[in-house]
This record gives sequence, C-alpha cells and structure tokens, in this order.
Amino acid sequence: MRWAAAWLAAAALSGQAVKFDAVPEATIRARLEEAPAKNAGREAAVRALFERVGCPGGALVEQAVKHAKWPNVICTMAGTANEAIVVGAHFDFVERGKGVVDNWTGASLLPSLYESLKTVRRRHTLVFVAFTDEELGLVGSRFYVKRLGEEGSRRIAAMVNLDSLGTSPTKMELTRADPGLARGLAAVALALKLPLGVVNVHLVGRSDSDSFQDRGVPAIDVHSLTQKTFPILHSSADRMEAVSFQDYYDSYRLVAGYIAYLDGTLGEAGGSGPIR
Repeated sequence: MRWAAAWLAAAALSGQAVKFDAVPEATIRARLEEAPAKNAGREAAVRALFERVGCPGGALVEQAVKHAKWPNVICTMAGTANEAIVVGAHFDFVERGKGVVDNWTGASLLPSLYESLKTVRRRHTLVFVAFTDEELGLVGSRFYVKRLGEEGSRRIAAMVNLDSLGTSPTKMELTRADPGLARGLAAVALALKLPLGVVNVHLVGRSDSDSFQDRGVPAIDVHSLTQKTFPILHSSADRMEAVSFQDYYDSYRLVAGYIAYLDGTLGEAGGSGPIR
C-alpha cells in the first residue's frame, strides 16, 4: 500500500469526501443488542430500525423475494447524480446460536450508516439493503440483482457488503474485490487511523457481494473473520459475547467514512431514477 498511501490518504481527507455524523457508541451497542432470537423477527426489526432513524415511508420498501418467506428491506437515499452505491447485509441466520455475529452485526448497522450519512446531500443514490435468505444460497441478493437487469446493474458504481463484523479488527476480502474499491478502503483506513487487514473468506464461503460480482458489478466484502473466529459462525458461540465492541465500532466508523469517500470520488456512468 505504501506506493499510493500519500495521495490516497489526501484524497480521502479532501472536501466532503469523508464527511459523516458518527452515531454514539451506546446507540450502536443498543441496536446490536436488539438482535431477535429467531429469524421470524429479523425483517421487522430491521425495518423498525430504519423507521427509527428517519428513513421516510416512500424510501423504505419491502421487496418480496420469490421462494423466500421474508422480503428484502430497502432504504433509498436519493442523490443528485445517476449512479448508486449499494450497501448490503443479510439479516437471516442459522439458528444454532443467536446469530449476532452472522449477521446482525451487519444488518443492524445499515440504519446507523443511513443515519450517519443523511445529513449531507450525496451525489450518489445510496441504497441500503437488508437481504433475506443469504444462508439458503444468496437468495435475496440474487433476486435483487436479477430484478435490476443489465441497465440497473450498470448504474451501480459500487456494492459494499457487510458480513460478520466485530470478532476482530476489520478485514476485507481481496480475492474477488474490485481492486479500486480495495485501494480506496485501505486509503480511508489509513486516513482515519483505523485498523484494516486482509482475510480471503471467499476461499471457504460465499456472501451477498458474490451476487453482484457475478453480474460484473464492482463490489467488496467487509468482515472480521480469521482462522480463530471463523468457527463462531453457525454455532452456539454466535452470540453477543463473541463481539469485541471496540472492533465493531471501529468497523462502523471505517465503513461510514468509506461510503462517504466513495460518494465523493467515484465517477458517473449514466442512467436515471432510483434503484429499488
């Protein structure tokens, strides 16, 4: 990273590139602790969090997904240009533990990211999507991308996926990540003095970012897994006690700054209208 560190860090700190309002730690913790113990309550809980942070009724929709019991939950923040940035996380979990790490850490963060970014007029439309049935084969994200079609997919400048945060300092998947998105995340981490490592979890499993990458959409997966923490997933150990809250809050701050950075630096490719 040293070859690009100086100018990338400067870019990350320029103008409005990383401007966001940080949600207090206590609020982030409280939202994480609200994790419903069963899948049946998760879609409604995510929607309630979006309503609580002020995502307006017309911008907050449920997308019915074929063969899924629960819909995708989508909150759209309209921008001034034609491109979109999608920020996604799945809300379903394998009911062997409490499903806090995988993936209430990601799903419950989406409304907080909306809250952090809504006070500044954004150039890109920001689309926050809580996906259903990731654990059954990326069902919700595959349906979402299919519904976009080729034209809608071309309008997505970036997809940032959040999956299983807080078990260690922030990591990114690099084997399938868009190189430019990976360099940008490293730059923001450097500029904000936040930790970031590389662990290629794609070698052992797939996540909702794959649904976008399979369609040629630039995407990156942000997580916290290591060889030591990976066994937490899909086990009775997946509960609140498995989350290192400082690592989790650092991941929140890094992702909020990263989305603001992407909004200020990514180009425009054309298209019109909000993506839902």
